[in-house]
Amino acid sequence: MARGPALRRPTRSWRQIDAASRRLFPCVTLLFGLFIIGMPFGIPGQAALRPVYAMAWVYFWSLYRPASLPAPLVALCGLLLDLLGLSPFGLWAVLLLLLQWVTLLLRRKLVPARFLLVWAAFTAMAAVSVALAWAAESALTRSWLPTAPLMLEGLLAAGLYPALAALLIRAHRGPAAVEQA
Repeated sequence: MARGPALRRPTRSWRQIDAASRRLFPCVTLLFGLFIIGMPFGIPGQAALRPVYAMAWVYFWSLYRPASLPAPLVALCGLLLDLLGLSPFGLWAVLLLLLQWVTLLLRRKLVPARFLLVWAAFTAMAAVSVALAWAAESALTRSWLPTAPLMLEGLLAAGLYPALAALLIRAHRGPAAVEQA
């Protein structure tokens, strides 16, 4: 049986793999979640969950760890969201990038703020994003689309963010904590 430094010394490659996996956690969970929500489970309102999930993930990680979600990946997730949701190609890529940009602009004020303010800011940004998506799709179809899906997505965003944020905060402090690698 080996004794001494051979047992105590963690290998450098495992530490690098651990750090890389913690850095990639937000990206992987965003993509994985979009694929899972995109599967046909027959849940009523399931299609409205996709943009809410993507907006919550982009907002949270852009707020608390902006380097973990680079803009090209956010655009890729938006394109995936367009393909899964049958919306015009590139629409959600632009909307998620706008959400990320506004979040980064407000980051200094929102990070030290109380959760209620962070939640209110997300709800407002999500409502604007959903309204812009509705307006763009209405313009492309040259007719007024029903507003019920717009209201459903806005209410889902406001109602589900606290639960999603609780999961994301636990992940941010646990498996995604790069400083623990």
